[in-house]
Amino acid sequence: MSSDKQQDSLNLADLGSALSAEDRAGLVDALKNKLQSLAGKHTDVLETLSPAVRKRVEVLREVQSQHDELEAKFFEERAALEAKYQKLYEPLYTKRYEIVNGVVEVEGIKDESPEETGSEDKASEEKGVPGFWLAAMKANEVLTEEIQERDEEALKYLKDIKWCRIEDPKGFKLEFFFNPNPFFKNAVLTKTYHMIDEDEPILEKAIGTEIEWYPGKCLTQKILKKKPKKGSKNAKPITKTEDCESFFNFFKPPQVPDDDADIDEETAEELQGQMEVDYDIGSTIKDKIIPHAVSWFTGEAVEGDELEIEDEDEDDEEDEEEEEEEEDDDEDDEDEDEDEEDQTKTKKKSATGQKKSGGEQAQRPAECKQQ
Repeated sequence: MSSDKQQDSLNLADLGSALSAEDRAGLVDALKNKLQSLAGKHTDVLETLSPAVRKRVEVLREVQSQHDELEAKFFEERAALEAKYQKLYEPLYTKRYEIVNGVVEVEGIKDESPEETGSEDKASEEKGVPGFWLAAMKANEVLTEEIQERDEEALKYLKDIKWCRIEDPKGFKLEFFFNPNPFFKNAVLTKTYHMIDEDEPILEKAIGTEIEWYPGKCLTQKILKKKPKKGSKNAKPITKTEDCESFFNFFKPPQVPDDDADIDEETAEELQGQMEVDYDIGSTIKDKIIPHAVSWFTGEAVEGDELEIEDEDEDDEEDEEEEEEEEDDDEDDEDEDEDEEDQTKTKKKSATGQKKSGGEQAQRPAECKQQ
């Protein structure tokens, strides 16, 4: 047991070498600088405190500094641990790739000749798992909104998706590997995310591959043809190209201007929203689709997601019911108050009426009583 622990620690140490001493020191310094900058902004708050309270806060700041040093070590060890398990995952991803693309056959399935299966075309269609990645991505609620019907034929040629971390600048890269297809020349399409803070995370920018579309096969644009007006000398239809929705727009991410002064507040908010959506798609592919592609293909991952969503919906419903009950209670209290007010008013009116009645009788002439 002790030898296993020692081996693990050695593995972590070896993998941790990816982060040099300079990188570790830089990470700690960055956290300290961040704290110092925050402290500089709030010196006015410290000045308002009494000497005794200020002294306590200074000690608390030292405690916070110790925490941040431990946090820096946590990030370092986590990165090493992730690197360790990425290497352990790799053989499994390779095996998945080989089965999905028909590179190897699983046990229990005999190689059948075209005569036995009925036709040569049918035998070739059954190679591997056709449309594996398309089906896996369409099962996810984030990605299915991005995949248009016209994208599906091209995505059937997708044979693998991988991701890797990048160090300078920090971030990650997605790689989409395609079989030769009639839509574009690229064998690999990439999407790279540059992060300002990988642990928050804060996205700086994203870069995608420029797709080399074959003539008339571009899926991110559509050609509109308009008939010429009657009497026009030009008898040919007028063609116009327009951008359209497509999953392949993912490889043409929102562009961030070099100078923030070049955009107004409204444009900046719109750009931020686009970048958030773009990052959500990328992180979904990295964190959900790639590691659990088989479960998405079979639908098992969808069931897990639905359970989480149902739990959230139930919590929301319970909150709404509680709010409605509180509102009903408030309304009941108001009704009771109104009833009490009505009863009070009725009593007052009754008493007033009696007084008025008595007053009228007193003012009537004597002969009226006799009648």
